[in-house]
Amino acid sequence: MSGPAGRAPAPLLTAEEVTRVYTLGRDNQVHALRGVSFAVDRGEHVAIVGSSGSGKSTLLNLLGALDRPTSGHVRYDGRDVRDMDDAELAQLRNGSIGFVFQSFQLLPRITALDNVILPLVYRPGSPRERRERARTALEQVGLDDRVTHRPGELSGGQQQRVAIARALVTEPALLLADEPTGNLDTRTGEEIMVLLEELHRERATALVVITHDEEVAARAKRRIELRDGLIVTETAA
Repeated sequence: MSGPAGRAPAPLLTAEEVTRVYTLGRDNQVHALRGVSFAVDRGEHVAIVGSSGSGKSTLLNLLGALDRPTSGHVRYDGRDVRDMDDAELAQLRNGSIGFVFQSFQLLPRITALDNVILPLVYRPGSPRERRERARTALEQVGLDDRVTHRPGELSGGQQQRVAIARALVTEPALLLADEPTGNLDTRTGEEIMVLLEELHRERATALVVITHDEEVAARAKRRIELRDGLIVTETAA
């Protein structure tokens, strides 16, 4: 769909000549990213691939507003994250970005339902409304019969489904999935990717998958390969 005067709508997320340098000790610097530029459109499915040490995790932290670049710009909906204070960054993460991690990142002592409620705690709404939204999110990932189970009582695939429900309960415009199948067997990993893709299409949520798995990457509409902190290839499906 075109914007005013036939112009294409602005990207949801842009990275412009982004670098990230970590200082380790007095004289040792690690250049994790060396000038990365690309954009993610609204509703797009992108895979970012690379081996260990390529800069994938660093890039995820920057795209998710968990860190700021050393130089360059990361813009979310046109606004530079370097211009945001901590409260604004927290609001961006909580309201506009959903995260799915390889290790699930669920709190072990509370139920699946309560894990999904967590992102809603600081948002408007009554406790009853939050519980209803969380329950609906769990139903959407096929876990309506597991709402009272704690993570330790769930399989790896079920835990990842809880994590997906938690990521999507705030209805974010961007979903960042970091090695979402990394701790799962092949069959369960396939089920999780199918679920992510279905939710991505139904909600028109931009989906960015960070992975080293070429089969997972091949499912995306666009593939960006990182090596030594630089983009070396960018291809469309």
